Amino acid sequence: MSARSQNTHWLHRFAIVTALATLVLIGFGGLVTSKGVGMAVPDWPNTFGYNMFLVPFDEWLGKFGVFEEHSHRLVASFVGLLTIVLAAWIWVKDSRKWVRLLGIGALVLVVTQGVLGGLRVTEINQNLGLIHGAVAQLFLILVCAIALATSSWWHRVAVGESDRAGYAALKGALVAVICLVFIQLLLGATMRHQHAGLAIWDFPLAHGQVWPATDEASIAQYNENRYELQKSLLAQNQLYDAQGNPQAFLASGHDILSWHVWLQMLHRLGAVATLALVMALVVKARRRLGQAHGFTKAGYTLLAMIVAQAGMGIWTILSNKAADVATGHVVLGAACLALSSLLLLAAKRCAFVAEAANAAERLAKHSDDAAVDTSQTAAVAV
Repeated sequence: MSARSQNTHWLHRFAIVTALATLVLIGFGGLVTSKGVGMAVPDWPNTFGYNMFLVPFDEWLGKFGVFEEHSHRLVASFVGLLTIVLAAWIWVKDSRKWVRLLGIGALVLVVTQGVLGGLRVTEINQNLGLIHGAVAQLFLILVCAIALATSSWWHRVAVGESDRAGYAALKGALVAVICLVFIQLLLGATMRHQHAGLAIWDFPLAHGQVWPATDEASIAQYNENRYELQKSLLAQNQLYDAQGNPQAFLASGHDILSWHVWLQMLHRLGAVATLALVMALVVKARRRLGQAHGFTKAGYTLLAMIVAQAGMGIWTILSNKAADVATGHVVLGAACLALSSLLLLAAKRCAFVAEAANAAERLAKHSDDAAVDTSQTAAVAV
């Protein structure tokens, strides 16, 4: 390792700051979608004709929808600036080609994110919003990978002989967890963008059934029940427009469709599958590495986060999709994805170090055997 790649403590810390800022950004994005205010600011890259960074405070502070959307843009710009600095810092400080490529990849993704966010506004296309959310999760994984690769742990990690096979055995389970969590995030994002998050509003049953009917008559009844529910909730909060109509419900204007119900049921089943898979991962880590091992403890942390995430999902339903609860659900889901990705990278790093140690031991043994053979041959010759 060259001197250029040593002493990257501040680079590592800066990468952590960028990752945390990305989580905040994902939170603002989730808040915008949960409140359905993605078009509160109808132009881009300007905001109501102003330069994004020069908008008067009275144009957006305290204004429902506008505050969330404009704040999302400002945080996105801040994350973009952090990413530019991070990529340049890696290029100057770190000599590892693959880490430099991660920095460039992060820069490409953050630019892509900005363009997708802008096109979602100018093209008024919710599908672009879904892609925008998916790329945000990939960007978070990439920045977390940079933070781990620039840490002192990455350079000094050592693997005990008894643990060497354990890390390799855990990689497959971690890949499955990451894929399932990512799918869950996509399903959740699709529900939010389709305003289908309340296609089912009871739990643990679904419209009073174990598996809800999705025929035309049932869907029509769900919509009628939903309308009455929204009217009741909005009346309690006195949220009416000038004509006496309930604002939020009439503003959304999205009826439940049969595939919305299917989507939420798949999301529920995916939550159960994710919880079961992470439990299996923890059991496997405990058997392979021991209960007191750091990796096993990290697995317990992931399991606790997944349980909390399931609780947040239930709370989102029972709270009638309260925006702050739904946003917390989004942020915690992203954190689960980040932690599972970090665990996979750590397992791969440990497996690589273990394989290198095994190769070194085999080489040393081969050298010793060769030396013995040489000495025996010399003794016979004498």
